Amino acid sequence: MFSESIEIIQKSYSGYWQYLVREVSNPSWNNYFYWLIGISVFFFILEIARPWRAEQARFRKDFWLDAFYMFFNFFLFSLIIYHAGSELVVTWFKELLASFGINNLVAIHIGSWAVWVQLVILFILRDFIHWNVHRLLHRVPWLWEFHKVHHSVEEMGFAAHLRYHWMENVVYKVIEYIPLALIGFGINEFIIVHVFTTIVGHFNHSNLRLPLGPFKYLFNNPQMHIWHHAHKLPAEHRYGMNFGLSLSIWDYLFRTAYIPHNGRDIKLGFHGMKKFPKTFWGQITHGFRRKK
Repeated sequence: MFSESIEIIQKSYSGYWQYLVREVSNPSWNNYFYWLIGISVFFFILEIARPWRAEQARFRKDFWLDAFYMFFNFFLFSLIIYHAGSELVVTWFKELLASFGINNLVAIHIGSWAVWVQLVILFILRDFIHWNVHRLLHRVPWLWEFHKVHHSVEEMGFAAHLRYHWMENVVYKVIEYIPLALIGFGINEFIIVHVFTTIVGHFNHSNLRLPLGPFKYLFNNPQMHIWHHAHKLPAEHRYGMNFGLSLSIWDYLFRTAYIPHNGRDIKLGFHGMKKFPKTFWGQITHGFRRKK
C-alpha cells in the first residue's frame, strides 16, 4: 500500500509537470493557461476604456498580488501538492468503496447524450453546488477564516476573482466530487465550461458597468457582486448575500439576493481587516494559526 501510494505521487508530479510544460509551450484552443491570460488582458483593457469607478487606479491596490494568485491557484498549487494529493485521495476513496463491493459510482449515464446537453447540465449542476459551498464558507466559522482571503480585497477589479485561499480548492473539489461522479462526467469539452465560468467570474469582479437588463436575474454581474464584498452587512443577511458564482438565479430563488442601491463606492472587506495579513504568505497560512 505504501509503495503504491509513493508510485501514485511520483506519477502525479511527473504527469502534472509534463502537462504544465505542454500548456506553456503549446498554445491551442483548449489551453487554459493562455485562455486565462487572454481573458485577463481583455478585461484589463475594458477597465481602462470604460471604468465604472473612473478615479480608481489602473493598477489598483493589490493588483499584482491578485495577478499572482491567478496563476498560483490554477497552476502552481497543483504542481506543489494539490494534483498529487487529490490523485492519492481519490485512489484511497475508490479502494474504500471497492471493499464494500462498490466499483462504480456512476448512477446516471449521460455519456451518450449530445455534448451541448452534457455541458449545460455540468455548468448548472456545478454552479448550484458551488453556490451552496460558497454559503458554507460564510456560515461555518473555520471555513470563513479561509474565505477571508478573498474578502480582503479593498478595491475591486477583474483579478480579484481568483484571490482566494488554497484551502478553498480543497473544499470545493471534495464537496463536488461525488455529485459529479454520480452523473459520470468525462467529456473533453469541459474546457468550454471552465473558460466560460472564468469569463463570468472576471466580469463579476471587474471595474465595469454593463447593464444586463432581465438577464441580471440569471447571470451574476459587478453591480450585484460588489454587495457580496460589502464591509457592512445588513441585519437580514448577517452571513452575507449574493453568493452566486456565475448564476444569480440561485440568490433570487432562495432569497439571498441583495442590491439596495448603486454600490459603486461602498466600503469593501470585513470587520477586523486592519489586522488581516497583507502578504501572500501571511494570507495562505491564515486559518491555521491560533487566534491570540
